[in-house]
Amino acid sequence: MRKIVSFMHITLDGLIAGPNGEMDWIRVDNEIFDYAGDRTNNSDTALYGRVTYDMMEAYWPTAADKPNPSKHDVEHSTWYKQVNKVVLSRTMNGQQRDKTTIIHDDVEKQIQAIKEKPGKEIIIFGSPRATQTLMQYGLVDEFWLFVNPVLLGKGIALFKDVPEKVSLKLLNSHAFSSGVVCLHYETVK
Repeated sequence: MRKIVSFMHITLDGLIAGPNGEMDWIRVDNEIFDYAGDRTNNSDTALYGRVTYDMMEAYWPTAADKPNPSKHDVEHSTWYKQVNKVVLSRTMNGQQRDKTTIIHDDVEKQIQAIKEKPGKEIIIFGSPRATQTLMQYGLVDEFWLFVNPVLLGKGIALFKDVPEKVSLKLLNSHAFSSGVVCLHYETVK
């Protein structure tokens, strides 16, 4: 069975964005890009909510074609164009896009069917509402939480409306020179 892995930047107080969706507190650099890229390259499917998918589609297909692209832009753009994409969206119903499956209903059944197909890991980038929906059905197998050294006090929480206790097992942790710490957990089922 394929795993679904949630990649998320999070504050020390458990928020994924400020009250108005602010994400200017997220620290990213080449060290983090390289670390995450190693894991990303071992997946063949990206899962997004509609908002995150729209942001990704606006940038990644042509990121490597821009003048003086970074190493990360070239690598991630290449990966993005090759992988299958799954989008949870009620508003994109009926829209067809290359290498993209849009799921607007019966989420649990359809995602479970994707997990059962042959393939590599499925990675959720950001997409807090999609992650929360999948958590409602117990479909998130692992979390890669990039804990940023900041407290916001108010904002959008990742772990809200969790239907029941979810036990996690720490598999690995990695501290970056920026002060960000990646915590890699698997759900205990």
